[in-house]
Amino acid sequence: MTTSGPIKDFPAPGLRDPFRYITGHNEKGQGVFLQTDHGDHRAQMLGGAAAQNIIYSAPSNPIQLTDNADLEFARKNRPAVHVPNGVCVRMIDFAPGTESNMHRALTLGIGTVCEGEVELSVDSGEKRVLRPGDVSINRGAMHRWRNTSSDKPARMIFTMLDVEPIIVNGKALEFDMGYLMKEYSEYADGEGPNKKA
Repeated sequence: MTTSGPIKDFPAPGLRDPFRYITGHNEKGQGVFLQTDHGDHRAQMLGGAAAQNIIYSAPSNPIQLTDNADLEFARKNRPAVHVPNGVCVRMIDFAPGTESNMHRALTLGIGTVCEGEVELSVDSGEKRVLRPGDVSINRGAMHRWRNTSSDKPARMIFTMLDVEPIIVNGKALEFDMGYLMKEYSEYADGEGPNKKA
């Protein structure tokens, strides 16, 4: 990624720290707020090109909510790009001018722009500019993200769902993160410097 100004931590300067409100049930079976916080496993990404905040993750789909099993998993494990057979919801703040390399995760990636403008390019050369509220549904396509602003951060939230092998023209697509894999490889097993015990 290239950037005109590094982000030292989540949230990026100028963007608010989002609250996360997690519901559950009390002993009467009534809905309650179990926790109010700012998310798990925040970290600078790629030397300040971006910063992330894991909003939610679970190891299976359907998700096991009984006895808050999902919340215990999310607290203890920082996911890699996605959780095999599960779900990962990641908020990313992009530094001004940041541009990723072309990459592909073998997932269904649902990305929503929260702040700023972000250009999405695919390897055919097609491009779209996404603005707040716009959503991309990436079905395994090679793609690149670029914060179009040279002086303001941008924010997106991504829901990453595991998929069956993706076959295009009779050939299985391959996972290809390029140098972005440096950010995720050490967390493939839930380990790494930001893992919470």
